Amino acid sequence: MVSLTKGGNVSLTKEAGGTLKKVIAGLGWDARITDGKSFDLDAIAFLCGADGKVRSDADFVFFNNMSGADGAVNHLGDNKTGEGEGDDEQISLQLDQIPNDIAKIVICVIIFDAEKLNQNFGMISNAFVRIVNDENGEELVNYDLSEDMSMETAMIFAEIYRHRGDWKFKAKGEGFNGGLAPLARHFGVDA
Repeated sequence: MVSLTKGGNVSLTKEAGGTLKKVIAGLGWDARITDGKSFDLDAIAFLCGADGKVRSDADFVFFNNMSGADGAVNHLGDNKTGEGEGDDEQISLQLDQIPNDIAKIVICVIIFDAEKLNQNFGMISNAFVRIVNDENGEELVNYDLSEDMSMETAMIFAEIYRHRGDWKFKAKGEGFNGGLAPLARHFGVDA
């Protein structure tokens, strides 16, 4: 397993021994600061072409659109509390079924109703994204975002992208202001 810092990247295909069909992107977090209101964070995947934009709104996979790319990308459920150990939310990626015109999958997390609840990522700790080979359960990469948290209400955690026939992972850790709607518009979703 490779541990990455912000900006780092790794070939998932090589880490898996040269063949990689299906992975799980597991995302986790804990509330560090709270006024008693629970935090509802939501994992999102944007399936982007070479231009960095979705082909259509159907390529925006989240709690209200659980599947994209003809079933190759699936959100595995909305955890409304983030309680418990391990992954809080997961997105399944059937890499060998993703259409060729999708160049990358951008993995993001938003705080639901953040502005209304006066919450931001500076109040979150132990945030991570990890990629697990679904064929054998091996964790291929882990990116701990805890030191990168900020006042924003949305975060671009990572990208999984094609490069010369391999699937690679890039640790992003970029904050985004405004929550879900501006983030979705950034990737070409008609929000």
